[in-house]
Amino acid sequence: MSRAIWLPKFEARLQEAGIALGADCGISSVCTRSIAASDWGPAAAVAMTFGCRWAGMWAEADEARMRLYCVLDYAGDSLLLSAEAPLETTEFTSQTPHFPAADRMERHARDLFGVIFVDHPDPRRWTRHCAWPENWHPLHPAQAGDPPTPGRTPADVDYPFAAVHGNGVFEIPVGPVHAGIIEPGHFRFHAAGEPVLKLEERLGYVHKGIERLAVGRDPAGLARLAARVSGDSAVAHAWAACQAMERAAGIEAPPRALALRGLLAERERVANHLGDIGAICNDVGFAFAHVQTARLRERWQRRNRECFGHRLLMDTLVPGGVARDLPVGAAENLCADHAALRREVEPLFDIIDDHPPLDDRLVGTGVLSLENARALGCTGYLGKASGCGFDLRRDAPYAPYDALEVPLVTDSEGDTAARVRVRMAEVRASLDLMDQLLDAMPSGETTAPLPTPLPGAIGFGQVEGWRGETLAWVRFDNAGRIARYFPRDPSWFYWPALERLIMGEIVPDFPVCNKSVNGSYSGVDL
Repeated sequence: MSRAIWLPKFEARLQEAGIALGADCGISSVCTRSIAASDWGPAAAVAMTFGCRWAGMWAEADEARMRLYCVLDYAGDSLLLSAEAPLETTEFTSQTPHFPAADRMERHARDLFGVIFVDHPDPRRWTRHCAWPENWHPLHPAQAGDPPTPGRTPADVDYPFAAVHGNGVFEIPVGPVHAGIIEPGHFRFHAAGEPVLKLEERLGYVHKGIERLAVGRDPAGLARLAARVSGDSAVAHAWAACQAMERAAGIEAPPRALALRGLLAERERVANHLGDIGAICNDVGFAFAHVQTARLRERWQRRNRECFGHRLLMDTLVPGGVARDLPVGAAENLCADHAALRREVEPLFDIIDDHPPLDDRLVGTGVLSLENARALGCTGYLGKASGCGFDLRRDAPYAPYDALEVPLVTDSEGDTAARVRVRMAEVRASLDLMDQLLDAMPSGETTAPLPTPLPGAIGFGQVEGWRGETLAWVRFDNAGRIARYFPRDPSWFYWPALERLIMGEIVPDFPVCNKSVNGSYSGVDL
């Protein structure tokens, strides 16, 4: 919906609630309005009843003040709300009572910046829970540097998991170290027999200090860092960061570079969906599908390396464009690859979509209702499988997608089978989009110089990664280097969704439910 239509109505609702809005802060590509710190929670209450989707929040601080930002989406249009408080009294009312999705991001800001969220329902630490003393906040300006007691992080043995009591109720601790090579995360199940009564997650074990590592980098260095926020989303996070930096500098990448970015993003989408489809089937013993999708994904990633220099497409995007152009003859080879993949996946997808033993394990398993998907702000394949069809490429299009027709991919069942169907549909759609991009590939340069942004320049990036809406917030310092970077991965909302959809399922179905969600540990363990 047009901002000119919905925003005045929303502003009127805020004013009716006694919330005054400041003038637009003038940040490129997004409307930003300020409110009082005491109105931080009440504004969320108005946004919830108005029908906004809560899409993320982050903090930043200088020597005098603490500032918060949150993203509210309404029908594909984003509004940034900001509020600030003096550094010595950093109290804001919590948005979590109105948007459950805000819970962990507010706790993250509390741990790293020392922000106090009044009325937040959960006082427990979240990010790097045992790495620092209780009163140490590593991104607070007064506490910059190493913690006062450096050394090995103690074991996380005292975290107060919520208890469930009753006859026959028992706990099952899983992780944080798992079988195989997946990242660490702790899952605490409460069960009565096989049905799960409650699942509580404990993440943060691979906290990398991304927000601190970004400070002082040049734009090229930030793009490299962004590609490593979550290794399976190298293109998505790098594109969001580059888009934010380009908007802060007041430029746009050349048309050919934007088309190549779209091609890279769709290749990342196809590779990950193929891997997930096979892994979901393998988790319920249908190894045939896993073998076939692994074979197809391997061939796909070898072509990535041949054409773009990296199997996972690391460092293929740079500020102002892309790192390398298509080699001679690559376009024809890629189109032939698309046709070959279509021929091979169609009979495979037909089997997966209608195989009774597979249906027995996937259909009706791990249902995420539309109500829960909306409450948690889920986008991407997880939201689409539950009926939330939001897709930035179609609903808030940016180049090159503004010249393409991105199909609506959605399902209504919300179960594991629906999440597989959405992935298969997105593979088909991505193949068509890549053919269109190659067929209409513009000529010209693949990079544009990035001028030094003005002191304090801010940029906000939004792209549709393979997991869903991926955001980046960038502020430059007076020397043209990075003063603040925050990447918002869709997994912030995927992990709470897993806790909800597993309730009532049997414990043996957790692995397939988990794989069908496939939240990124690294994407939230910043």
